[in-house]
Amino acid sequence: MTSIFTRIINGELPSYKIQEDEHTFSILALDQVNLGHTLVIPKLEIDSFMDLPEPYYSAVFTNAKIIAQAIQKATQCPRVGTIIAGFEVPHFHYHLIPAWSIPDLNFARAQRKTPEEMTEIQNKIISFL
Repeated sequence: MTSIFTRIINGELPSYKIQEDEHTFSILALDQVNLGHTLVIPKLEIDSFMDLPEPYYSAVFTNAKIIAQAIQKATQCPRVGTIIAGFEVPHFHYHLIPAWSIPDLNFARAQRKTPEEMTEIQNKIISFL
C-alpha cells in the first residue's frame, strides 16, 4: 500500500509544499508542533532512514539544512530542532521544528493551524529559500 507521503508527492493529496527536487519533497507538517514545522521526505518510499540509499539520503540532509535556515529566518527561532521518529507513517521523514527551548520539541504540542496560518508560514519560509 502506498504511503500518505507518496500520495502527496504524486499529487493525489494536497499539501503545503515548501521545496521539491529530484530526490526530495518538503511540506509543512499537518499537525504543527510549532508553526513552521516542516517534513523533508525522500521520493523513495523507504520506512527507515538507515535503509535509505544514496543519493536520497544525502539529498534529505542537504535540503534539510537549507530549509532549516529558511525556517529560522521566517520564525525568528534560535534553533531548528530535528527529529527522526518514524512511527506515524511508514515512509522516512525528517522533522524540522522551530524551537525556543527543549519543550518546544514535544509532539504532544502538535495541533492543526488554520489554512491562513499555514499559507502565511509556507510563503514566508519559501521567501527565504
